[in-house]
Amino acid sequence: MTTAPRLLLPSLALALLLSACATPQSRIERNPDSFQALTAEQQALVKAGKIAIGFSEAAVKLALGEPQRITKRTTGKGDKLVWRYVDRENSNADVAFTGYYGGGPGFAGYGSAFPYYNGFYGAGVQRIYTGPGPTIERDRIRVVFTAGKVSAIEEEVK
Repeated sequence: MTTAPRLLLPSLALALLLSACATPQSRIERNPDSFQALTAEQQALVKAGKIAIGFSEAAVKLALGEPQRITKRTTGKGDKLVWRYVDRENSNADVAFTGYYGGGPGFAGYGSAFPYYNGFYGAGVQRIYTGPGPTIERDRIRVVFTAGKVSAIEEEVK
């Protein structure tokens, strides 16, 4: 394989990844009226990608983006919406070894543009992609709304 096609794939993957990522700042720029309606304290939290009790749905979207899942919780006290922000991991991306790594076939040696291959020649933790496997989903954050306002925030504690 020539150098040009080998470099094209990582460049395309990185461009695709960057275009899919939105930041609080880019969401603020697309929704300036929603941002201006917030208090100064709320604006500071949104800029930092954080939320607080009492935030509206619009404020949460500015800070965290669109939720990956929305569920409805029904209790004796009424209905609540739960927005779920989910992380997905491929369970087959395992740490294989540490120490000197001299590159090799495939994508190895391209650097951190690929999540399963980390680094050029030298020392470091290497991840070996063993093929498609089951995807593990876990809620990174759950936001509970009561009457359109954040009433609870659940975050994974490591």
